[in-house]
Amino acid sequence: MGWHQILGHLCFLFFLHSSLPFASLLCPPDQCNALLNFKNSFALDSESSRTCEEDYHVTSYPKTNSWNKGVDCCLWDGVTCNEVTGNIVGLDLTCSWLYGTLHSNSSLFLLRHLRSLNLFGNNFDDSPILPNLTIFVKMTHLNLSRSQFRGTIPSEISHLSKLVSLDLSFCPLQLENSIFTMLVRNLTSLRKLALHSVDLSTVSPKSFMNFSSLTHLSVADCYLGGIVPDTFFQLPSLTYLDMSYNFYLFGILPKSNWTSPLEFLSLLGTSFSGKIPKSVANVKNLTILDLSNSKFTGLIPSSLGNLKQLQFLDLSSNNFSGEIPKWFWEISHDTLEHLDLSRNLLGGGIPQLHWKRLSYINLKNNSFQGPLPIPSPSASYFHAADNGFTGEIDSSICQLNSLLELDLSNNYLFGNIPPCFGNTTSLMNLDLSSNNLRGPLPRSLVKSVNLSWLNLSHNEFSDIFPQWLEAPNLQFFGLQFNKFYGRINITAFALSFPALNYLSISNNHFSSLWPSEGFSNTSFLIIDLSNNNFGGPIPLPSPFTFYYSIASNSITGKIPSWFCNATYLKIIILSNNDLIGSLPRCFTNLSTSLSVLNLRKNHLEGTIPQLFLSRSMLTTLDLSRNLFEGTLPRSLVNCEYLEVLDLSNNRIEDTFPTWLGTLQELKVLVLKSNNFKDLLNIPKGAHLFPKLHILDLSNNNFGGPLPANLIMNLKAMLNSEDGQEKSLYMTSLYETSITVTMKGLEIELVKILTVFTTIDLSCNSFQGDIPGVIGHLHSLIGLNLSHNHLTGSIPLTLGNLTDLEWLDLSSNKLNGRIPRKLGDLAFLGYLNLSKNQLTGQIPQDKQLSTFSSNSFGGNPGLCGTPLPKACPNDAQHPQPSPSSTFNHEGHGSWFKHKVVWIGFASGIIIGISIEYIAFETGRPKWLLRVVRMLERRAAKWMEKPKQKAIKFHGK
Repeated sequence: MGWHQILGHLCFLFFLHSSLPFASLLCPPDQCNALLNFKNSFALDSESSRTCEEDYHVTSYPKTNSWNKGVDCCLWDGVTCNEVTGNIVGLDLTCSWLYGTLHSNSSLFLLRHLRSLNLFGNNFDDSPILPNLTIFVKMTHLNLSRSQFRGTIPSEISHLSKLVSLDLSFCPLQLENSIFTMLVRNLTSLRKLALHSVDLSTVSPKSFMNFSSLTHLSVADCYLGGIVPDTFFQLPSLTYLDMSYNFYLFGILPKSNWTSPLEFLSLLGTSFSGKIPKSVANVKNLTILDLSNSKFTGLIPSSLGNLKQLQFLDLSSNNFSGEIPKWFWEISHDTLEHLDLSRNLLGGGIPQLHWKRLSYINLKNNSFQGPLPIPSPSASYFHAADNGFTGEIDSSICQLNSLLELDLSNNYLFGNIPPCFGNTTSLMNLDLSSNNLRGPLPRSLVKSVNLSWLNLSHNEFSDIFPQWLEAPNLQFFGLQFNKFYGRINITAFALSFPALNYLSISNNHFSSLWPSEGFSNTSFLIIDLSNNNFGGPIPLPSPFTFYYSIASNSITGKIPSWFCNATYLKIIILSNNDLIGSLPRCFTNLSTSLSVLNLRKNHLEGTIPQLFLSRSMLTTLDLSRNLFEGTLPRSLVNCEYLEVLDLSNNRIEDTFPTWLGTLQELKVLVLKSNNFKDLLNIPKGAHLFPKLHILDLSNNNFGGPLPANLIMNLKAMLNSEDGQEKSLYMTSLYETSITVTMKGLEIELVKILTVFTTIDLSCNSFQGDIPGVIGHLHSLIGLNLSHNHLTGSIPLTLGNLTDLEWLDLSSNKLNGRIPRKLGDLAFLGYLNLSKNQLTGQIPQDKQLSTFSSNSFGGNPGLCGTPLPKACPNDAQHPQPSPSSTFNHEGHGSWFKHKVVWIGFASGIIIGISIEYIAFETGRPKWLLRVVRMLERRAAKWMEKPKQKAIKFHGK
């Protein structure tokens, strides 16, 4: 055979070889069989696919479906073979639906030549990471993240000395410090280490300094604690660093010599503090900088202006302060896409925002002022809520064609919404609430067909109900506290907003009769029609409604039994209407889910039925100001979560319900103006009413001695510290309101502070001495024992009530002298000791010298200032000064001062509405201003949460 023939034959063989699957000639059959056995050891679970696609945007499908014997395994999906030897060197089963346990005898461990193994996004059902991994001595890439491996990471993983990339993130794993030390020592080639959500609570942050070759480090949400050396940020190769959500991780940024290749830096949710140093200017490759939810302070440094490649800058929820200089608004002019400065102490005006690519901008919860800045047309998200922006909304905002979310709430914007506003046709969420906007709504809004959230509440809009809006995707619709008027066509309403599940149109001037079916054919979750002029029968809620309020309208008729078909109801507020009849017994069907039932101020009658089952979730029950009679239903004792019980102003005849004292969460008990009678017998040594803050038994027929045993049980009133619980308020979603008597006036308090503690036993027939034990209730703010038959002297222990703001002991038969210790009560703003049998000179020092003669009149034996009767051997007393005279003007001044103290110094008040029911000068505007000021101060002090706060009013 000649050489040319040999050459031709070789060419033919080469052609034949190249025309067949290369790996099929080389792949060892035992490795293919090992893969098939591995496949057959697991089930397929498509549930994991949702997580992959929705949370991580990774295509999810079962790769092992392509694994069949008829095809060479090197051609199987996710399998990579060595081109020379045919050995399987790579296995990528990302999001392949695998479900089951990885056992130590798994055929996976027969693939000894593996260099890369990726099991991301499967479910290995809490399997441990097995020591068998050491069989893969050539492994360079290992990814077991998000695959439900559990337990302690074994030391054997440190034997994989060739590892370049290790990702164990988002698995319930623990890494002990001793094993971590071995990783640092042995994995000298490691470039990427991802341990997001792995428990590193025993690992010292200093240990990471020894990973000198790392380029990528993710240790977010790892329970890391301690101090991170500032030199850590100067590792020579590190380009990606994520230490977020480690609250107990402390440190500062390098003040000098910070030259680093860092491109990604996140300290979100840590306790890093101090200022952003000037040296940050040297980290020129930064594209993402997230310092949010930390403890940084000071001014924003000009050195940030040197970061020309920033795409993402988040400085939110820190304590940065001062005015932002103009240069800041040009940072990374050509690259910045995300800017978040929210929840800081920043102020001053803001120029127009001209970033070319800026999509997300958040300025909310600061003190920015001046005209509202309008972002560039690239903006998709613009949040400027809770600032001091003023003026009208400029019509240039209509040019933001890409805008998806706009939140301008809680500012001082005024005027009309620009007529062209509807040109922002992509808009999905719009919040203009709590401004001073007025006029009709622009009809161009009809073009915003993508709206899903629309909040226009707390403004001065004056228009008919916007049924013309026709927003098919609208889910949240808030119009409360405006000047909307007219009738609502419920049929057209349902057609205009078919997706709606939140409707609040309270505190407007709407008037109409709802059809009998009401909302029964809708899917509304929340319905608030309160404080309007609606009449007619009760509009029925949707079967899916959980919050329902028609309070303060003119709704008439009975509560229909089919009202109870809404079995998801948690909050029912029917107060201040003209409802008649008795309570439907079908309310029993709601008792296991119902949290609030408020039927206050109607004309309901009959006995209160035994509605409350053993699984009751009720927290508030208000049946006050009705015509209920009979005895209290003993089934109330089943309401173990009950916090507020108000049955005042009815015709209930019973003895004191000592059995209610077993309710461990009861904070407010109001039984005033009924026909309760007999003694308040509380067994000695009983542990009852442990959390009671407000007790009002006034205007009943109780008799006998004051209940010393009951007073001794009021543990929540003993000390100010004990009275303050984790929550400032009695309830959260629903604003509980009660009427208390302060300074002889009935005042309605909405959303009750847990530090508001009062006792009112007035207008009964109690006899005997005032028990000295009452002086142990150190957190007591108000005490009213007036209009009884009490005798004896005023106990000295009342001087221990250092938080007391009003004290009324009038119209009794008390005798003896007025204790000087009452003068030490620095917060006492109202005192009434009139119409008793007190004697001697009125003490002239401290607080007692500030009260008028009305506080002491009707005591023939009293003398001295401010009474006209001089004491024997006294010199002529000068006339009281205007400041001490409790005249009409001083009356108002005192109350303004006391409201401030109650609302602010007593524990920071938010959302407390004080309504005068009996005040001779009407409803003064200064009181509303004071309340608004307190709300804003308190909200700023406490920091509002990120989520949108939905405020319900349920008088």
